[in-house]
Amino acid sequence: MDRTVLRVTEGQFVRLVALVRHRGGEVQRGRPWRLPLEDRVLLVATYWRTNLTLRQVAPLFGVSKSAADRILDHLAPLLALSPARRPRKDTVYIVDGTLVATRDRSIAVSSKNYRYSTNLQVVIDANSRLVVAIGLPLPGSRNDCRAFTESGVGRACRGAPTLADGGYQGTGLLIPHRKRRGQTHLSAHHEAENAVHRRARARVEHALSRLKNWKIPRDCRLKGNGVHQAMLGIARLHNLALTG
Repeated sequence: MDRTVLRVTEGQFVRLVALVRHRGGEVQRGRPWRLPLEDRVLLVATYWRTNLTLRQVAPLFGVSKSAADRILDHLAPLLALSPARRPRKDTVYIVDGTLVATRDRSIAVSSKNYRYSTNLQVVIDANSRLVVAIGLPLPGSRNDCRAFTESGVGRACRGAPTLADGGYQGTGLLIPHRKRRGQTHLSAHHEAENAVHRRARARVEHALSRLKNWKIPRDCRLKGNGVHQAMLGIARLHNLALTG
């Protein structure tokens, strides 16, 4: 396998491996690692990109299924997106929720897509389009208004104006203007502001689409915090590809 599965340049991949090494990627747990760190990073990325089972991925790298399990358990947290830094004064965030299909019934319920899903809140920087934070997984039936607070992404948005759709009413976020009781239409000024709001908010929808180009969010078999770690890792790789 080669690094094209990540869709990053050689320089970006080198920086990624250096980061994982700095975070403890070379630390041995039990038996020595059979694969070099570069191949272990690729194994995890291949698993997330293709959503093949580890039993299918392992032979591609010449290791056993148990060795692939051990690599995933060790590297997934090291590839995870770092917590958001304090936003600059000119920072604007955009938040939206997305449903990730998962087989772990402890964090998923049957939701509006008729599958067992978890609700993940995703925050991006409106200017750079980089993912800033991904909230803890919540049942897919949880509305975005509650999920914003309960998932923890609200803390990441403190100190920065944050755009959201109408489903976040009451959260203090910047949502589109809505018609008041008895009002038949919005003013031309409010309609113009809503149009600008929609164009800006489309950026988070594009980011969600790119995250879901990785196949594991379409039917995640990981349990517990596995789906969260996978999405945080995919977010880091997404950001890496955008940074040039």
